[in-house]
Amino acid sequence: MRYFLFLSYDGSAYHGWQTQPNALSVQQVVEESLSLILRFPVSITGAGRTDAGVHAVSMPAHFDTETPIGGYGVFLNRLNSLLPRDIAVQRIVPVSPDAHARFDALYRTYHYYLSGCKDPFRARYSYRYSGSLDFDAMNAAAEYLKTVSDFTSFSKLHTDTRTNICKVTEARWEACDGQMRFVITADRFLRNMVRAVVGTLLEVGRGKMTMQQFVRVIESKNRCSAGTSMPANALFLTEVGYPDEIFEYN
Repeated sequence: MRYFLFLSYDGSAYHGWQTQPNALSVQQVVEESLSLILRFPVSITGAGRTDAGVHAVSMPAHFDTETPIGGYGVFLNRLNSLLPRDIAVQRIVPVSPDAHARFDALYRTYHYYLSGCKDPFRARYSYRYSGSLDFDAMNAAAEYLKTVSDFTSFSKLHTDTRTNICKVTEARWEACDGQMRFVITADRFLRNMVRAVVGTLLEVGRGKMTMQQFVRVIESKNRCSAGTSMPANALFLTEVGYPDEIFEYN
């Protein structure tokens, strides 16, 4: 049997999602807890690889068992009781045997938060900016991202990614509970892509980069020409979408 877990986590204490030597990851902690409950080694596969310090409102991950899990509510309570306070499992859903949390994803959505004032209750989860920002200019530049296919200029250097082609379907700045939030949706994301995009859009918002220069940054396919990579603490993976048929398994 294959199942999807839908997890939420505060990434502050973790070196990203993916298990790695000599560093604590979200994947490692969840696998250890699942293995204790199911009494055999469990390996899980997430929808992506959030970087160190990045959070998730909803991270889907799949795992396999030899026998069906009965009583989802009881199972979730047991799992959540073992997991630390900064990781929670919201749902468990049976899926088709070949469903894949990463490869079957149709889209992913990230949010990045900015705060224009000092707020001790938001400092951990937003980036505080000073001065004024031209959000109209930033939104015009963000809209242009929907016409782009090659995002090499916003990719971390020297990765093992085979292609830097992505399809962005949503990119905008919006007001959210006294903050500004950048919303971006794409079929896939490159390492550090969202944080590099936000850093470059801030250059536009501060008047240090024109729209024409923003376009040239993208056309250059050169990471060094784009803006700085923003801090991870303000970035959240919020949604991953899948075709309905993978959840129709009985």
